[in-house]
Amino acid sequence: MTLTLRTISREQHLAYIQSLPAASHMQVPAWADVKGEWRSESLGWFDKNGQLVGAGLVLYRQLPKIKRYLAYLPEGPVINWFSPHLEDWLRPMLAHLKQQGAFSVKMGPPVVIRRWDSNAIKSGIADPDVKRLRDVEATHIEPRAFEVADQLRRMGWQQGEEDGAGFGDVQPRYVFQVPLSNRSLEDVHKGFNQLWRRNIKKAEKAGVEVVQGGYEDLPTWQHLYEITAERDKFRPRPLSYFQRMWTALNTEDPNRMRLYFAVHEGEAVAAATMLIVGGHVWYSYGASANHKREVRPSNAMQWRMLRDAYALGASVYDLRGIGDSLDESDHLFGLIQFKVGTGGQAAEYLGEWDFPLNKLLHKALDMYMSRR
Repeated sequence: MTLTLRTISREQHLAYIQSLPAASHMQVPAWADVKGEWRSESLGWFDKNGQLVGAGLVLYRQLPKIKRYLAYLPEGPVINWFSPHLEDWLRPMLAHLKQQGAFSVKMGPPVVIRRWDSNAIKSGIADPDVKRLRDVEATHIEPRAFEVADQLRRMGWQQGEEDGAGFGDVQPRYVFQVPLSNRSLEDVHKGFNQLWRRNIKKAEKAGVEVVQGGYEDLPTWQHLYEITAERDKFRPRPLSYFQRMWTALNTEDPNRMRLYFAVHEGEAVAAATMLIVGGHVWYSYGASANHKREVRPSNAMQWRMLRDAYALGASVYDLRGIGDSLDESDHLFGLIQFKVGTGGQAAEYLGEWDFPLNKLLHKALDMYMSRR
């Protein structure tokens, strides 16, 4: 296959993404505006007829004091990953990025390698000998994903280190998804476990109302998000990040980002952001107050977001990252336990891969990152 690669305009890039059933929200042109501290570029692959057949958003992060960059394609590029000649796609990309001053390239192939349905996960949790998701027999394995990994290794790409929790990569390797294609909403609701169904009913009885918010409601979101950060011990992003995200994504497509609140007795007690690209819908960030948890606002909000995703014609509702630990004493266990109640499935992606264009600088960056 003869492919040529060149920089494309944002308009070309967006038109290509819009022609696909779905793509990662981190591969739309507007994501570059969200990540304003990185320099960005849209790349396009063209076939011999001059037809655009692939696209990639590259984010460049400069090294301190020298004009050399880490080139990062989060959950991308958007190419034919199952091509038997993956080298034809990636070699011109590496050559171009080297020309742009990149010393290292990091990418995240959007390729699922294994899936586990909720019954398989539940039996894994119940088995005292099983500690990790990967110890459970997968419900579905994608053999072509192993071929992708083999091709990448032969080309010299290196797989990101696994940290055990599935968060060794910049983006989560393990995610939880609720498939919506060829299912009725009734089927989706029936797929919830008893606890989820009970909690949805409880929220309804208590008078929890789920509403959509706008840009002007982001400070209310931020308040709940900072409470959550303190409770769960993570560093929160500033309000300006979410304001930038809202403006950038919704300027590109007025339905790209949504904000939801679960309101009880006039008070917002839980909130979430939702992202939409074609048929793929993500629950992106979530937050909740420390009180009124007994009225189950989070379950009510997820059910509303799922119904809205379904109404949009989405093929998948993606609850994003989970750890792969099935050990109840693990701090990430609650995450998988909450999400498995939706009756969806865990998916393992190929993870992130690095290509050191300058081995010395790449190693220096590795050492710096490990010390952070």
